[in-house]
Amino acid sequence: MNPIQVLAAVIVKDNKILCTQRGEHKYEYLANKWEFPGGKMDVGESQEETIQREIREELSMEIKPLKHLISNKHLYPDFSIELHTWLCEPLSDSMELKEHRSSIWTTVSELKMLDWAEADVEVVNFLLESPGLLIKNDLI
Repeated sequence: MNPIQVLAAVIVKDNKILCTQRGEHKYEYLANKWEFPGGKMDVGESQEETIQREIREELSMEIKPLKHLISNKHLYPDFSIELHTWLCEPLSDSMELKEHRSSIWTTVSELKMLDWAEADVEVVNFLLESPGLLIKNDLI
């Protein structure tokens, strides 16, 4: 079975990262877990197009993808994904949760305090090991 191609956004504003919490889910192991927002890639889309569309759909937010951070494959009990994570910046301050129950802006060190979806844990560990990566002056 080929993994589902999924994009996730590490959205950084004022050196804080946007984290979103799922609500109830058909798979109990994903219910109420924290994740980096994003979603499935459509046929013919680039990774940048996918992440912009998904964030628009889920959060009513416009973002600018800056660079690819990490890709990892994860096998859940019922399906598998290949998660492509991008560093992004918001183009506005407005946001509306359409598919998540909660959100929080957090520092890199605070990421480890959240109960993450398993596929996102590798991204969290990558960010914890690369704290200077998210300093705004390094992005420009």
